[in-house]
Amino acid sequence: MTKKRKRQEDFQKVKLKVGKKKPKLENATDTTFKTKAIQIPEQLKEDGVLPTQNRKLNIKDLLSQMHHYSPGVKHNALLGLKELLSQYPFVIDAHLSSIISEVAAVFTDKDASVRGAAVHLLQFLASKIRAEQIAPFFPLVSAHLSSAMTHISEGIQEDSLKVLDVLLEAYPALLTDRSIILLKNFVELISHQQLSKRLKSRDKLSWMLSVNPNRRVTSQQWRLNVLTRLKKFLQAVVDGSSDTEDEGLQEQKDNSHSVRNPICISWKLHANNQQPIQLFESGGLRPKINSSFRLRSLTSVMDSAEKGLSSAENLKGFIEIIIPLLIECWIEASPAQSAPILGNLLESESQQLMQQVLSIIHLLWKLTKRHDETYKMELWLRMNYLVDFKHHFMRHFPYSLQDTVKHKKKDPCKSNRNCMKSSNNIDHLLLNLTLCDIMVSLASASTLQTDSGWLDMIRKFVTDTLQDGSKLNSKQVNRLLGVTWRLMQIQQNKVATEPLIKAVYTLYQQRNLLFPVRTLLLKFFSRVYQKEDLRTQRIRSRSKVLSRWLAGLPQQLALLGLRNPELSNQLIDIIHSAASRSNKELLQSLQATAARIYDPLEGTLVLLPAEAQRRLVQLVYFLPCLPASLLACLSRCCIMGRMSSDLAATLIGILHMRSSFAGWKCQVQDNSVNDVDYFSFLFSTLIGFSREELTSLQGIRGKPHISQTQLSPIRLYLTDLDQFLHHWAVTEVICHSLSTVPSQSQCFDILQTGICKYLVGLVVIPDSTAGSVLCAINKLLDQACIISENLHRFLASCCYSLLYFLLTIDREDAEHLQKRDMLWRSCISALALLPRLLRLMLQSLQVSRICREELPVVAQLLRLLMQHGQLRSHMITNEFLVQQIIKDIMTLKSGEVQEQWLTDLHYCFNIYLASHPQTPGPINTVY
Repeated sequence: MTKKRKRQEDFQKVKLKVGKKKPKLENATDTTFKTKAIQIPEQLKEDGVLPTQNRKLNIKDLLSQMHHYSPGVKHNALLGLKELLSQYPFVIDAHLSSIISEVAAVFTDKDASVRGAAVHLLQFLASKIRAEQIAPFFPLVSAHLSSAMTHISEGIQEDSLKVLDVLLEAYPALLTDRSIILLKNFVELISHQQLSKRLKSRDKLSWMLSVNPNRRVTSQQWRLNVLTRLKKFLQAVVDGSSDTEDEGLQEQKDNSHSVRNPICISWKLHANNQQPIQLFESGGLRPKINSSFRLRSLTSVMDSAEKGLSSAENLKGFIEIIIPLLIECWIEASPAQSAPILGNLLESESQQLMQQVLSIIHLLWKLTKRHDETYKMELWLRMNYLVDFKHHFMRHFPYSLQDTVKHKKKDPCKSNRNCMKSSNNIDHLLLNLTLCDIMVSLASASTLQTDSGWLDMIRKFVTDTLQDGSKLNSKQVNRLLGVTWRLMQIQQNKVATEPLIKAVYTLYQQRNLLFPVRTLLLKFFSRVYQKEDLRTQRIRSRSKVLSRWLAGLPQQLALLGLRNPELSNQLIDIIHSAASRSNKELLQSLQATAARIYDPLEGTLVLLPAEAQRRLVQLVYFLPCLPASLLACLSRCCIMGRMSSDLAATLIGILHMRSSFAGWKCQVQDNSVNDVDYFSFLFSTLIGFSREELTSLQGIRGKPHISQTQLSPIRLYLTDLDQFLHHWAVTEVICHSLSTVPSQSQCFDILQTGICKYLVGLVVIPDSTAGSVLCAINKLLDQACIISENLHRFLASCCYSLLYFLLTIDREDAEHLQKRDMLWRSCISALALLPRLLRLMLQSLQVSRICREELPVVAQLLRLLMQHGQLRSHMITNEFLVQQIIKDIMTLKSGEVQEQWLTDLHYCFNIYLASHPQTPGPINTVY
């Protein structure tokens, strides 16, 4: 077989027959398939639950449209997001990460409408999302913000400032954490680096202001917009620092005499070992630990970028960059560059730019004072920038604003020379004051001779501003007083400081000052006074203006009353501080005004809240003299209930310390409290009612105010529970003060004379007064005291009236039930202490004169007296009287069925008295 034939056998052609199917190839692919429906009801159900907005789009649909190429779709998606989230706020928490990332991504969108919608949505979200919620995602937001601020498009840069405004308003602390990056972005928005060959060899490249003609606003307006945001950002950095201080009147670090809240100590708790006493080395509120070691702060372990402006190196670097740029902005806006304006008059836009320049410098100056080496930083600032500041800033000082003349209706505010703001709401006074604050911070006492020229300009401006009668707001006054204080520290002699203090006092004397302004002035004068008082006696020279101001404070306090409690508290604190230092002028004025301050009806003491009342009560200790009229007012204040019983106890204790019975080994104050006036105060406070009030009570008859019995000539006036408890608490303090008098017998005689003169003979007596008299008798009575017959009979009548009242109180009368224990103890103690008193009370029980309804009360009283352990021996002594009373009761009840109370009376008499024969003893000798 030939080769050709073999080749044909290998590749034989298959012959197909007509009508037969083509056979399948061995390597044929099966293309058949089957389909089945897939049902996902749960997923479909979940999509149906997601809330949608008016266009039936849920949160996922709207977020997916944020990636669309069409600006219109993205704009509608942002509007839909705001609509959806406002209707369903809970969606924010569920999709916070996606919402933040998608909204931040369109900060740099090319379309202006999309960016505007993003800003509005961000503003809406800021009101709904807390800082701790957005904190994990804030680095992403800050990165997109930085990208927008450094974008090549001018429109994106302008809109980035709007985003910055929203974040500064809502999350200032989170935004300031990336201060270094954002500060560099601020610089790049208004300037660019110089890249000339001359500067390439330097280590630090300098910056110069940039001009972009493609912007929609002028270069000056653009810089104003950027600097306004930079000022807000630096303000947030200052507010977020640990050592926050109020600008203007902040306490200096070297001022060791600062006002602190005192520690309230309860000596009763210390005496009972219930509260330990903690001692402090510095005498302040925080313990001072003497140690040579110093803890390292957390900022020391961070790198330079993380520290931000808290690092002195970073702060110096930013100052070196921004100050030259700010000076260039100042030069462009200064009067010398404004052709049609002469002298120191400014246009509104220029003034706004200059205000922002000075505000930024002022904030940077405040940041420099937060570092440890403040003196070195101030020296560095003076050495590098004082010359430029004097040349540019002080050249046209002071500055004023030129208003554009418009033919409109005349405004009286514009025609007023004292109006500090123009029609554009621009404060040119604050511009000058900020400049003064910056300049005086560069001066010191050692540089006084060198800086005397421009310091005199500032001193004259400050003095004229204070004295020209202008209506200043709190921000202006705060800055003004700060400059004044700094000037007084630079030159501390009286010749220089007295005109400044006089000028501030002129402003203080203005009428209708705003409360914040009045507060700032009070703080300033208080600080000046404390600084003056710290000087040694040898070099101290009292300011006449300051003495006049101090002398007027008590009168202002009396006139102020309740109209402004906060201002009253500040006045009280200053008065207390000066009184504790024995300021002669203030104490004389306080003495003259004391009757008005402590008036029981309309005085400052009874009008102010409790804390202010406590401070006013403490001032009583410093009064040079306490006349009888003032003590009468203080007594009424104690018993009227318009101050607490604890405060009344404090006042009584202070008066006791001022009296001759305090036990001082040396004479503290000569004749500050007369002994007769002091006892008169104690007795008036013990009675609890004035003579006029007791007289008016004599005409009251019947229930529910009167408790009356036919066996006693005294009817009880039932006081309210609050009044009773207050009077009883004061009574305990009065009794303690009386018990400390060395001669108890003489003290008892004085009390007995007062009771016989003012109470004996009255028909109606308050229940609290009767109980207080018995309490005082129990406290003062001893073997040397001799009681008159009139007092005996009066006390016996009081005892029976009180006991009858206690036994007839209705069980449903919860108010009077709370008086029972206190009144019962005082009556029983008096009866046990004075057997004569018990005998007189039993003799007064003439049951033949009373109605039958009172017989069970008398029987119950006799039964309780016989059962009482302290009175049992006295009742045995008076067995005959008790037996006679029981016989009289039996005579009245003869012929009637014997009731249970009568059976109980017979039983108690047989148990306690009839089985104990009378035996002579020491008790019988008392009668």
